[in-house]
Amino acid sequence: MSTIESDQARWFSEKVQPHELMLRAWLRIRFPTVRRSDTDDIVQEAYMRLLAARQSHGELEHPKAFLFTTARNLALDLLRHDKIARESPLVESGALRVLDESDPIPEAVARKQELAFLMEAIQSLPGRCRQIFTWRKVYGWSQKDIASRMGISERTVSAQLTIAIHKCARYVDLRRRERRSVW
Repeated sequence: MSTIESDQARWFSEKVQPHELMLRAWLRIRFPTVRRSDTDDIVQEAYMRLLAARQSHGELEHPKAFLFTTARNLALDLLRHDKIARESPLVESGALRVLDESDPIPEAVARKQELAFLMEAIQSLPGRCRQIFTWRKVYGWSQKDIASRMGISERTVSAQLTIAIHKCARYVDLRRRERRSVW
């Protein structure tokens, strides 16, 4: 480990890490609707942004204040995103005909169940992964736009999308098998 990395690690363990428990408690109190997994993502992202700011702007005068402010902003962004996702449908209702009268009832029910499984799969993703997946697959944002918006690399966006797709596919496949075993 280089001297710079050693100094960075020492600074982080002395000036930032001692505030983690307080930050997590504060987030749980201030934002009670945020899930614990999302809180983990918020704390991790706040750490990344704090370290990036220190690297690009030099020593931070008040790292605790920066950390809490960044975490607050990330939590607010998450809540805004969740509110928008709840209020706006994934696709226009006319474009998605889940129960098409021209289809036999068993196929229509199966399609509706598949859609429900997919929605459950998306909701079960970790916060950042779900956000990236939704922005890319539902809203059609480019990976470059997502990376820029989140302050992460396009490679990270690509990796998160791959994880999301694999997890959703496994989840839906598992639910299909559960459904078949019941019948």
